[in-house]
Amino acid sequence: MSRDARPDDLLAHLPKDKKGAPPVHLWNPPFCGDIDMRIARDGTWYYLGTPIGRKPMVRLFSGILRCDGDAYFLVTPVEKVGIRVDDAPFVVVSLRVEGEGESQVLHFTTQVDDDVVAGPEHPLRFELDPVSQEPSPYVNVRANLEALIHRNVFYQLVELAVPRDIDGQTWLGVWSGGAFYPIGPQD
Repeated sequence: MSRDARPDDLLAHLPKDKKGAPPVHLWNPPFCGDIDMRIARDGTWYYLGTPIGRKPMVRLFSGILRCDGDAYFLVTPVEKVGIRVDDAPFVVVSLRVEGEGESQVLHFTTQVDDDVVAGPEHPLRFELDPVSQEPSPYVNVRANLEALIHRNVFYQLVELAVPRDIDGQTWLGVWSGGAFYPIGPQD
């Protein structure tokens, strides 16, 4: 794909008859360079500096997104192009809770309508920003791709937090899918 190519050209190489996410992890096409596409921290996709306003187009691109190491690519069976991602490629915009305590299950929905159930296959992680000391919560969506949990959803998680002793220290965290995810030490 040349630098002048359009995203529609990339999408022309996708199989049309498959259901679900394409198997981008199985494809190993040649790298064709970077394109001017960026995913902002708030989950907005940009092409040539302009937001992509059509949600179906963003959803289609999100299905062919792959992360190799620290680099992000849009991948089809015949080509691979690099894009920029400011933080995580997805943002969790809603939470649905089933059950409570150790049997609680957390269902997350991203800005591109991916549904993820937090658990061993889709773990949660919480990081502190070294400068602001603000927490940045994430959930694994698929194959090395994470979603930043939106601040409103994070506050819902904090409301669900329960204490648990870990190595002699009490931590606040949430249960989902039989796993406990520590948010931070209880002060």
